[in-house]
Amino acid sequence: MNVGIVSTGIYLPDERMSAKEIARLANLPVDVVKNKLGILEKPIPGKDDHTVEMGVKAAKIALEKGDIDPKHIDLIISIGEEHKEYPLWTSAIKIQEEIGAYHAWAFDVALRCGTTIMAMKVAKSLMLADPTIETVLLAGGYRNGDLIDYENERTRFMFNLGAGGGAMILRKNFDRNIVLEADLITDGSFSEDVVVPVGGTKNPLTEEHLREGLYRLDVTDPVGMKTRLEQKSLQNFLTAIRNSLQKSGYTEEDIDYIGILHMKKSAHDYVLKELGLSGDQSIYLENYGHIGQIDQILSLELAEKEGKIKDGDVVVLVSAGIGYAWGAITLKWGSQ
Repeated sequence: MNVGIVSTGIYLPDERMSAKEIARLANLPVDVVKNKLGILEKPIPGKDDHTVEMGVKAAKIALEKGDIDPKHIDLIISIGEEHKEYPLWTSAIKIQEEIGAYHAWAFDVALRCGTTIMAMKVAKSLMLADPTIETVLLAGGYRNGDLIDYENERTRFMFNLGAGGGAMILRKNFDRNIVLEADLITDGSFSEDVVVPVGGTKNPLTEEHLREGLYRLDVTDPVGMKTRLEQKSLQNFLTAIRNSLQKSGYTEEDIDYIGILHMKKSAHDYVLKELGLSGDQSIYLENYGHIGQIDQILSLELAEKEGKIKDGDVVVLVSAGIGYAWGAITLKWGSQ
């Protein structure tokens, strides 16, 4: 029994922030932003580009591309971020209403920037286990760039955060774009390294917090986190990729295309080199920055448009999220 990708959808805001603007805000040389952080420009939200709304727009694009009647969707999984229109809000149910998926049920999942790959694994498992689930929509938006203070050097590695929405429609017994196996790694030793320090039950939001700008993302132990990540992060990327391939019956030598989240260029190139891949077998998202868990869907769409993937190709999507979580999932692209 197969689960295949019927269609995807991407929504990107019209507004852009350039490397020059990031450099000005962060008091950095433009060359550092372009060449070290790997950002030429990135989409940022306009007035009406709210998190869930961007996911709804992407979902409608995926439905149109796949010629799917929303009333035929059985389940909606929201892959968007917790930073959204309202707190304590089940965004998948709003997506259900906005697209008219009246026969579906819906829920949210979260693994930060690893959410899409985790959700693909969850969706496939549910589809194989439950005969009533035939078609699943994954959709959500991302605009965590709102939570970045460009004057805070501790969060420099997150200056790439952009905005956008993504969607993916999965169908049981669909013999194209087959979803194979995923591998996920989590490491709780990083669980409180990157947080918004106020606004939760530990430190309820106060006027003073707002004045001091403490409602943004911060890094509690930048030196310690950097040291620990250097020891683990890139190796965990490679482990997740190799495990996903092995579970799917392949090795790294079989990879035709790899869709990697946006990260600094040196790390991107390191992963390719370790896997024996060329730059033509991936797309570096320097014109988009990091749109969280939307990166994998974006990379897949760009690869299709640029002719980098074709029928029969082995495609691997790769993610990492603060917490820390690393993930990879293997696809067999096109007609089988």
